[in-house]
Amino acid sequence: MANLVGDVSSAARILPDLHGETLFIRKGKGAWLWDDKGRRYIDTALGFGAVLLGHANDTVNEAVTQALHDSASPSWAHVREHAAATALAKHTGSLSKVMFTNSGSEAVHLACRAARAYTGRGKIAKMAAGFDGWFDDVSFGNVTSREANFADGARPSTERTTLLRFNDFADVERLFAEDPDIAAVILEPMLANAGCIMPLPGYLKHVQDVAHRHGALVICDEVLMGFRLFVGLAGLREGLDPDLASVGKAIGNGVPVSAVVGKPEILQGFEEGRVARGGTFSGNPLACAAVSSTLALLDESDYDRLVQRGEALRVAVEAIFRAQGIAVVTSGYGNVFGIWHAAVAPTTYAEASTIANPAFSKALHLALREAGVLMMPSPYGRIYISFEHGDEVIEAMKEAFGQAAAKLRLEFGGH
Repeated sequence: MANLVGDVSSAARILPDLHGETLFIRKGKGAWLWDDKGRRYIDTALGFGAVLLGHANDTVNEAVTQALHDSASPSWAHVREHAAATALAKHTGSLSKVMFTNSGSEAVHLACRAARAYTGRGKIAKMAAGFDGWFDDVSFGNVTSREANFADGARPSTERTTLLRFNDFADVERLFAEDPDIAAVILEPMLANAGCIMPLPGYLKHVQDVAHRHGALVICDEVLMGFRLFVGLAGLREGLDPDLASVGKAIGNGVPVSAVVGKPEILQGFEEGRVARGGTFSGNPLACAAVSSTLALLDESDYDRLVQRGEALRVAVEAIFRAQGIAVVTSGYGNVFGIWHAAVAPTTYAEASTIANPAFSKALHLALREAGVLMMPSPYGRIYISFEHGDEVIEAMKEAFGQAAAKLRLEFGGH
């Protein structure tokens, strides 16, 4: 009997068996992963967005290894933490104060604590079907939950969390008319874990303006999208002026590290010791080494070319399935996008939940896996590409999608 619950420590890693075999990864390098049987796959999950420079980047690994040799957990203030914070803050505008954590969930939790402490209010508003971590408060209303689809006048709410409908301009106004206890609204640059639902023009700015008008803060949850489109926060590029942001994933290229960045006055309570924070491993030397080395490499990386390669892949994927009579559309950005078995991409979660097709997504996952590409098996999953997904890798992905589309034609094709 296996001692590991469900074969994994995080449910997101669970994949369906293929030909009766469970997938176990042994190693990764660049754009590739190898399983315990020695089979090689192009990876499109990439640490669920964390691995932007490619697996096992030599420069990052060397910096982390040196930190490990120097001591993984020296307890006290150490020489790498200030440097990592400075490197991060260089890219986050007026959000110039930094507190490191170990996971995105921790970072969101700490940002919510900061908002409650600063405003004296108790509730956080999050986007229904958004994923802002797995902690109890903000996991309320996650994608596929009963609460995520709600009608006007029936807003799901707990003592500490309430929900907003993404891309519904009027619902933001209704929220603040209904509830004066909102400390902050959490925004994502797109509703990533609901299949990369893009914001309508002006929507994010509208939410920010309404929140600020009512004395609530704005938290940009950039754990997934921060540093993925360019070296910085996606929300800032969209013209937002958030009070706090949670960042993670790409800032460490797969090494566990996240952070809260905020305006100095918002985080003053932590600075003065009036608001609690902690974490034995928060800001540890390995994480800080990963941040400093990763950001230095991202500063030199060609994001435009990366996104262009991904956009070309999106166009190709849609054309490949169309040639087989299968309706497929993508949504998102070039280097992170969702795939829908539909003619039109959703703009709301209500639309997404209607067109989500778990059977298609699982069949696509298995067909691609046979063709040597690993992707998430959920209709709300995403395709990521890294800087190591060069032209040859992209061409190999197109070939794999061609094989998969041909295999799925009879079951999912049109008439």
